Amino acid sequence: MAAQENPAPAATTAVRPKHVSYRGRSAGARISSNKEEGKMEEFEPFMLLPRGPPPLKEFLDIHDVNMLKQPHEVNKQEHHTHLYSSDFLIVRRAQEFQIKITFDRPYKPAEDKFAVEFVIGPSPQYSKGTYIPVFPTAERQSIWRGRVIETSGNVVTMGITPSPECIVGKYMIYVGVVTPYGIRRTRRDTNTDVYILFNPWSSADPVFLDDEEEREECVMNELGIIYHGAYDDVSERAWNYGQFEPRVLDACLYIMDKADMPLSNRGDVIKVTRVASAMLNSRDDNGVLVGNWSGDYTYGVPPTSWTGSVEILLDYLSTKGTPVCYAQCWVYAAVFNSFLRCLGIPSRVVTNFFSAHDNDGNLKMDIILDENGKLDRNRTKDSIWNYHCWNECYMARPDLPSGFGGWQVVDATPQETSDGMFRCGPASVAAVKNGQICYPFDAPFVFAEVNSDVVFYHRRKDGTLDVAKVNQTHVGRMVLTKAVLHNGRRDITNQYKFPEGTPEERTVLEKAEEFGCQREKSSLSKGDVDVEILSLDVRVGENFNVTLQFNNHSDQRRTVDMYIIGTVVYYTGVPGAEVVFNTPKVKLEPQQSKEEKVLVRGEDYMHKLVEQGNIYFITTGKIKETRQIITAMKVITMHNPKLIVKVTGSPRVNEEMYVSVEFTNSFKFDLENVDLRMEGPGIVALKRKQYSLIAPGTSITWTETFSPRRAGSTKLMASLDCAALRQVYGETELTIQQ
Repeated sequence: MAAQENPAPAATTAVRPKHVSYRGRSAGARISSNKEEGKMEEFEPFMLLPRGPPPLKEFLDIHDVNMLKQPHEVNKQEHHTHLYSSDFLIVRRAQEFQIKITFDRPYKPAEDKFAVEFVIGPSPQYSKGTYIPVFPTAERQSIWRGRVIETSGNVVTMGITPSPECIVGKYMIYVGVVTPYGIRRTRRDTNTDVYILFNPWSSADPVFLDDEEEREECVMNELGIIYHGAYDDVSERAWNYGQFEPRVLDACLYIMDKADMPLSNRGDVIKVTRVASAMLNSRDDNGVLVGNWSGDYTYGVPPTSWTGSVEILLDYLSTKGTPVCYAQCWVYAAVFNSFLRCLGIPSRVVTNFFSAHDNDGNLKMDIILDENGKLDRNRTKDSIWNYHCWNECYMARPDLPSGFGGWQVVDATPQETSDGMFRCGPASVAAVKNGQICYPFDAPFVFAEVNSDVVFYHRRKDGTLDVAKVNQTHVGRMVLTKAVLHNGRRDITNQYKFPEGTPEERTVLEKAEEFGCQREKSSLSKGDVDVEILSLDVRVGENFNVTLQFNNHSDQRRTVDMYIIGTVVYYTGVPGAEVVFNTPKVKLEPQQSKEEKVLVRGEDYMHKLVEQGNIYFITTGKIKETRQIITAMKVITMHNPKLIVKVTGSPRVNEEMYVSVEFTNSFKFDLENVDLRMEGPGIVALKRKQYSLIAPGTSITWTETFSPRRAGSTKLMASLDCAALRQVYGETELTIQQ
């Protein structure tokens, strides 16, 4: 343990006050908590009254307020909130919901005056949208509309329509009756609290998405697929977004409280997503997740171990804002997706293969070669992530010119600061595609992630650099997201950029250059020899051959001095240990195609692999006759074994079933401190099992019982994780009957 310095004497220690006064700066404190409650008097007099309560017996009194909040009742059904595991009413703004008020006698519209009051936060004000009275008559209306739908005896059914710009959060409800002496209100009753969310089903709401299937996928679906690996060897894993699970909605509202976000801003989807982009990472605000790319996860959960967002969000809520360890980009994107869908903002997780990072806006990723054409690792500092996950959310952008609404990029992975905080977006996907990157927020950064060039420089002995080759198609090779309402993938690359070499693409690049993005413009003559590294399907631990395909397009012989380097890399492109170094001399006859193979042995790379099992091969070389530089790059992903997940029993609500997870250690080494997890939305809350040792050649079977909570199609997903083997998953689909 490191030695600690002696603390300063108490008398001289400066104590930083937790709360300071706003007096002298503003009339009141900043209202930024949805949890704190303002006090509403049960009787609010209009005048000074003599001692004792006034005679109120002859005036209307309230006996009961029924929020019609059960999942099968009209409100949750029509507002698409029936899946939320909550005892409270949850509705969406810009759409009418109903409540039933029981009075002590029949309601007389001509004589009786009452209002339903909605209050949010500790200091409700009508001008701030934190106090909204809703009246039952057309003659008197506020920013929310109210009407009497039906009167039956002493019961009045009232319809209430929140405004499409109202604050998203948890409201308290009171019913106030006007008397000559003052307003008599119902007592504070937490059972009548109501959550109001964004509404993608209403054309008045900025998050309106006019496609029922897209809404079903991007708002209502709890089951996600996250793509990773390499663009020509795509892997996928299931994720439980769990936006309807108990207390997840409270956790999402708490995130905005923790961000000290003013309540008055929480009706603006642009501001909500921008604040959340910063709050999902912990870099500068004690946000939800701590990023870790080191490979050492001693003090937390490895990013590859998580199976869903629920555990993370509830942990953050229960610890009152202690950041959760650990995350990498897909964890940030998945938890952010849960936040967005939970609040009613259409969203999806997107994976960009070969994503340029830490880019300074010049659209160049620089690779330095020495005078012989060999990669100079000491001077090559730029890295390209094999893949990077971010989010898209759907919204109108009234702050931008027409046509730039729709899907917007938001990214919680802490990469670069934006307005002083680690966040990114919302950036219009349409603006990125058309090179209109002058508009907020962070469009130049997203543009560079999908459009950067890989520039190979030949370094002379005097230190000067000459451009040897420019690869304009490597970065942003493919952008994927889950297909709508089925488990297939959807290629959305064309939503981010026009095809390489088309006139539209050139126009876009010219437009981007007007805003400071510069591509490499060196004109290089096309060489007559090229090289390609062929794709492979490799299981972790296997021996395999890397095959280089050479093509001589000339009518003359060619001799190529090659360097083939294979390096273990993190998925971020950061290099680890070198496992292959070969320097073949390849002789090509005129018009000849030729293959060169390099053997890679499992024993040479297994003990050097990092968590996602990637080996990055780069081959460079110089043609003796023409001095042309040729290059090729390929990421080979080692495929891990799978978990086998089996379900037995009657798939019916509240009937007991069994799930088993099976795994065999096929390696020649022990797996120690193995962590197994399983969960399934609506059927199984997170369960964990730990094994201290799984010896080579041995198998384990973990069995649990569960009783499904609701009907429908769902998945059970499981993960296995230990220091020696990460990213091992399994899943099974099942349909639960009522």
